[in-house]
Amino acid sequence: MATDQALQGLDHLELSPVAPNGSAASRRARRLWSAAWPKLLAIALVLLVWQLVHLSGYKKLVIKGPGTVLPYLWQLLQHAPIWDAIGVTMSQAAEGYLMALVIGSAIGLLVARIPPLRAALGSIISALQTMPSVVWVPVAIVLLGLNTSAILFVMVLGAAPCIANGLITGVDYTPPLLLRAGRTMGLRGLDLYRFLILPASLPAFVAGLKQGWAFGWRSLMAGELIVTVFGQSPSLGPLLSADQSLQDFTGVTAIVIVILIIGILVDMIFTKADLALRRNRGLLDLAAAH
Repeated sequence: MATDQALQGLDHLELSPVAPNGSAASRRARRLWSAAWPKLLAIALVLLVWQLVHLSGYKKLVIKGPGTVLPYLWQLLQHAPIWDAIGVTMSQAAEGYLMALVIGSAIGLLVARIPPLRAALGSIISALQTMPSVVWVPVAIVLLGLNTSAILFVMVLGAAPCIANGLITGVDYTPPLLLRAGRTMGLRGLDLYRFLILPASLPAFVAGLKQGWAFGWRSLMAGELIVTVFGQSPSLGPLLSADQSLQDFTGVTAIVIVILIIGILVDMIFTKADLALRRNRGLLDLAAAH
């Protein structure tokens, strides 16, 4: 009897719903804040150190403080010439990086799977990766002249070895058991690369792509600083080396900040691609990420 009464009481019991852990908007805001605050803190620290150096009086005739440079940078961004220069530089960066991607990927695949080429070229690729990019500028000028091709030549030599080494590393770390399983399933030749080796080596390849961009970007800036292409709209490099900019270090600092921002934005794209790749492969701790 008591049991029946208890069951009847449960029928009339209204269970209150469990409160969700915040709305979708609040969760999105927390994710944005968790991603933004380290960058904001880094910017604040840089500005603080910069201001302290300026207040110390070190090179006071040359080094201007944030209060001088940042308003100048804002005014600079209001005019077309700086955007034209950014457009020229980014066009050359895209062209040079695509060339490096094709060349580095082809060399990486050949060297990784052909032992004689590995023995002949493996150490050369690593040596090219360690070469300072500025070393290639005189060579590029002698071979190609004072033109855009010389700048692209320097960028390709800076980026392609990194991309090739990334792909070689990825292929090397493909498990032999996985290769045997692929061959057992009938994968041969190009199909083996397309469906097994390249997907397996993708994480290391993406790391090589990111490193290749970093080396290529440095090489591009070195090439633009030294190689002057006559008859072409100025890029960011010539703006840095212009006489009027050297007389006023405010302009130089502003252009350096623009170059730094571009590098950070492109690095963020590669970071997003790496996170997406790890998420798709189950290598990202989603609980920790949220």
